[in-house]
Amino acid sequence: MLITDQNPFNKSIMIALLGKPNAGKSTLINYLLGFDLTIVSPMPQTTRNQFHCAFTVDTTEVVLVDTPGVHSSSKELNIRMNGQAQYGSEGADLNFLLIDVNKDIIEEAKSFMKEFEKDLRRTWIIFTKIDRADLSTIDFDEKFEALKEIIPNAEKYYTISAKEGTNVHTLTGDICDTATEGPHLYPNGTVSNKNERFFATEYIREQTFRILKDELPYEIAVVIEDFQDGFKDAEKEISRDTKISASILVNRPSQRAIVVGSKGKNIKEIGTCARKKIEAMVGDRVHLNLHVKVSPKWFKNNFVLDEIGLPRTHKSNRVWRKK
Repeated sequence: MLITDQNPFNKSIMIALLGKPNAGKSTLINYLLGFDLTIVSPMPQTTRNQFHCAFTVDTTEVVLVDTPGVHSSSKELNIRMNGQAQYGSEGADLNFLLIDVNKDIIEEAKSFMKEFEKDLRRTWIIFTKIDRADLSTIDFDEKFEALKEIIPNAEKYYTISAKEGTNVHTLTGDICDTATEGPHLYPNGTVSNKNERFFATEYIREQTFRILKDELPYEIAVVIEDFQDGFKDAEKEISRDTKISASILVNRPSQRAIVVGSKGKNIKEIGTCARKKIEAMVGDRVHLNLHVKVSPKWFKNNFVLDEIGLPRTHKSNRVWRKK
């Protein structure tokens, strides 16, 4: 199809961000976007779904594919998260493999490739979190040569701190130089292939990680029950705020009490903080109504896993189907 409403010199590139849990993928994406779109937590395995985030530099559109951290697990939820990382890499023009320099770099790469189970095509190695490391103890050229034995299609490497922005401008410039001529997939200010409903669930889940701070968030899922967009009609002088009703799913009744907290303290704080982020996203007032529901073994429930955007993979176990 001929696209006539775009600059004929437009360029585009799609990049999959891959790595082990807590390698800094979401932090880098938020830095490049210039605002916090993806959720970030000090705890690993925060990201569960792969999705696109787009930004534009001059006439170059860069589409970043955020993916869950690849890890070893026999649990169905984690198997599907690994599948999301593999799916996110398919169709990308370029892969970024992010490796935390504060860990054993070679072992991190070996562990990633073992669980990823696919050969990486064109790949740039991104050494992250250099602000926390003693760089005098790391020979990056030597590490990169060793990594090429594990990842033959590794082309080059970068050392960055997405937290402080160190060397990210160099990376951005090289991304734009590598992009090829083509139309933009996300014109007119669109920044993602996911809708506000998806990010509302993410922002609610992000606050459970921040407030509860223990292992409980890994047994929590968020499902939107109702999402009514707000609107304003200046002519008729009528308006309606965005209204969202969401359920926080937990595995056991004791977990429900923890999420709710003493006199409802935790659920109130989760709702207040999540609402502020959702309001910033939609640009208007939001009424957020949260419920906590006990859904035993939801992380084995095929219906729930499909509903939160985690389809089956070739390694999936037999799972419950009743909601």
